Amino acid sequence: MKAPKTTVALLAGMVILAVLVAVSFWAFRQIKEAAEARSRTYDVISRANTLLAGLIDAETGQRGYLLTDDKVFLEQCLLARNSVDRLEELRESTTIKAAQKSLDALAPLIDAKLAENSRIIELHRKQDMTAVQAAVRVGQGKRLMDSIRAETGSFIKIQENSLAKHDVEFQSNMHHMFGIIIAVSLLSVLCALLFIYLIFRETRHRLNKLVQLKTQHLLEIQEDTNKKLLLTAINLRISEDKLAVTFKSIGDAVIATDANGCVSLMNPIAEHLTGWKQAEAAGHPVDEIIHIINQDTRQPTSFPVTETLAHGTPQKLTNHTVLISRDGSERVIADSCAPIRDGGQVVGVVLVFRDVTEENAVQQALHDSEEHYRQLFERSRDALLVLTPPSRCVTDANHAMLRLFGAANKADFIVLGIGDISPELQPDGRHSTEKAQEMSERVLNEGSLSFEWEYRRLNGETFTAEVQLKRMQTKGQVWVQGTVHDISARRAAEEALLKEGALQAAIFNSANFSSIATDAKGVIQIFNVGAERMLGYTAAEVMNKITPADISDPQEVIARAKSLSIELGTQITPGFEALVFKASRGIEDIYELTYIRKDASRFPAVVSVTALRDAQNEIIGYLLIGTDNTARKRAEESLLKAGALQAAIFNSANFSSIATDAKGVIQIFNVGAERMLGYTAAEVMNKITPADISDPQEVIARAKSLSVELSTPITPGFEALVFKASRGIEDIYELTYIRKDGSRFPAVVSVTALRDVQNKIIGYLLI
Repeated sequence: MKAPKTTVALLAGMVILAVLVAVSFWAFRQIKEAAEARSRTYDVISRANTLLAGLIDAETGQRGYLLTDDKVFLEQCLLARNSVDRLEELRESTTIKAAQKSLDALAPLIDAKLAENSRIIELHRKQDMTAVQAAVRVGQGKRLMDSIRAETGSFIKIQENSLAKHDVEFQSNMHHMFGIIIAVSLLSVLCALLFIYLIFRETRHRLNKLVQLKTQHLLEIQEDTNKKLLLTAINLRISEDKLAVTFKSIGDAVIATDANGCVSLMNPIAEHLTGWKQAEAAGHPVDEIIHIINQDTRQPTSFPVTETLAHGTPQKLTNHTVLISRDGSERVIADSCAPIRDGGQVVGVVLVFRDVTEENAVQQALHDSEEHYRQLFERSRDALLVLTPPSRCVTDANHAMLRLFGAANKADFIVLGIGDISPELQPDGRHSTEKAQEMSERVLNEGSLSFEWEYRRLNGETFTAEVQLKRMQTKGQVWVQGTVHDISARRAAEEALLKEGALQAAIFNSANFSSIATDAKGVIQIFNVGAERMLGYTAAEVMNKITPADISDPQEVIARAKSLSIELGTQITPGFEALVFKASRGIEDIYELTYIRKDASRFPAVVSVTALRDAQNEIIGYLLIGTDNTARKRAEESLLKAGALQAAIFNSANFSSIATDAKGVIQIFNVGAERMLGYTAAEVMNKITPADISDPQEVIARAKSLSVELSTPITPGFEALVFKASRGIEDIYELTYIRKDGSRFPAVVSVTALRDVQNKIIGYLLI
């Protein structure tokens, strides 16, 4: 029973093996046919690309022949005549009906394109350039070429689709074959596992290698063809657009000439600057189109076209060249002139120039600005210096800085380091060089810095200064400007003030000032002698008993509360709060108020209020300092009555009123002065002194007379006119004035010195 089953099984296995072997051969044949189909498809695509490349080369050759007249370019056109034969080969190579239809549509287009090329070449040979240009402008050749590209692309697309279909079939057959081979391998392992395995591996390896090599080869051919097509297309586009794109994109004016120096091309910028259109300028010598002169001498000059053509080297015009446009407008230009070469031979010149009028103006403005800054820097009364990080060396210093340190000149000063102009230690005990480095780093980080510094002059004398550093940046360079103020005198004054405490106490206890100090609630704690004298109370009668509001006019206190409530936008209670509210908020407060004496009499007072604070800035009371304002009120009433009279006198046409500053320069020149002297106020104010409109001989005589009278030398000039008044001596004298028209008249002049509240002379009034 077992033997027949084994035989059947063996026979069945052999039959299955035979079937599998047969199927394997069939699958192998299918794979081979698919590979051959792919190879044929790649060959068809390659031939199609070659056909298109030949037509593009023919198009390029035709344009090269039209541009250069070189018959070498016609070789590509002759080779293109074989395109019909290649097209027939393609038709025979493909069995796809859609592809054959594309080839059928492509044939008449190729014939028409070749005919069009031949027609244009023949017209060119006959020198019929007008017809050639007309044919090119019509663009029939370009349309035919675009159609050929489209049909060729359609044909290639169909072949690529077919190739993709063959790839799918190839992969499917490969899968089938792999399955069969695996099955055969499993069944054959009982007979000859190793032998079948080796055959299978070798077969698969050879097939894969063959397919891979073929595929790689075809891909390389396609890539190389695509690169050639792309390069050809780029070169063709460059040859068409090169001049137009270059000329229109350049921001400078560009003019090209031929070998004779005549204009051949101009870009829009050149047309704008010269005033010539290209169509008008073409063929004219460049000197007729471009008129240039030297900006300084106004003498004509010209572009070095001849020199460039003769020597074949670039040339440049000198600076300060002015281009005169066709409409007469002028522009400052910068330019260059370079040769155009063809195979080493100079065939023309290209002129490049640009309008630098605004650029020069900006540069001049920048130069003027720098010069202005330099003048301000050098003439500043403040001591200024410039430091350049990171070395922190002084690179510049003005005259005020040299005077401050006693330096003879700038060259000697800028070589000094911070250790040369500072003591070794600063007042805080730190080394000067170490602290200077810290200040330098801080100003670079923070932008500005102020601090005090102990300096040493070149003669060894030390002084305290207030230093202000500021980081600056111009043209990408960072530098530091320093300002040094000698504050030695201020420090001395501060020390003197500290020593004047006794004087301050005397002022506080003066009988001429009412000094009232309260606690935080307003109850009087201090009531000085002046307050007792003005108000009639003794200190014992008011201290710790009443507030300043109790000795003030109640109606004025109520009115002040209402006024402050509106002004500050908050409700203020009438009473002591109304008297100190501003001071409690840190606002300076001086106001007028009517005080009521013990005998019920009243007097106006000017009151200054200050909040008293402790070390934690908490208010602990208030100080009210008052002065009796009765005399000033009466004086104000008198002045108000006399104001109209003063204005009438000052503005009268019968009086010449001239006011000067302390140096004698006229600041006020009234109507009467204008009428008498013939000048307008604008012609003399801030310009001349009264001595300039007086008889010079009389001024000299007056100076001599006063020198003898007062036993002191007096300089002839304005000093002679106001010397007595400057010493507080009443001075009225006769003097001859000189009018604007040169005529003279005698005048009686009254001179008064004008003084400020510190009794310092601030000017003079001559009536």
